[in-house]
Amino acid sequence: MSGLVLKLAPGERVLVNGAVIENGDRRSRMSVLTPDARILRLRDAIHPEGANTPVRRVCYIAQLVLSGDAADGDVRPQLLRGIEQLSQVFTDRDSRSLLDAATAHVAAARPYQALKTLRCLLPREERLFAAVRR
Repeated sequence: MSGLVLKLAPGERVLVNGAVIENGDRRSRMSVLTPDARILRLRDAIHPEGANTPVRRVCYIAQLVLSGDAADGDVRPQLLRGIEQLSQVFTDRDSRSLLDAATAHVAAARPYQALKTLRCLLPREERLFAAVRR
């Protein structure tokens, strides 16, 4: 069997296909066998007020698809435009590779993988902002 394995801490919440599920008082592990299930750990979620940087805004758009708050087809152009704008700033080879992968995931309607890939840019963005503040 393959699929996503979720390891949940006591009381941890996860969004599955638009439904919030809360774990009980013990650690648990569950396998999600449905390939296109929309899953988001709420502890990893970006809240609207937290979407305050370019990378976070693009991640937030992908997250809206996962949460069911936006249709994939409706936000795909916005996601691709955001990734294109990020590619004008992140010009190193590793970042370009991540952005290319995120673009492919968006084009293939894989929002979880797109979000996961885009989140890898968050530490890089933070370093860029830190360098500018100095």
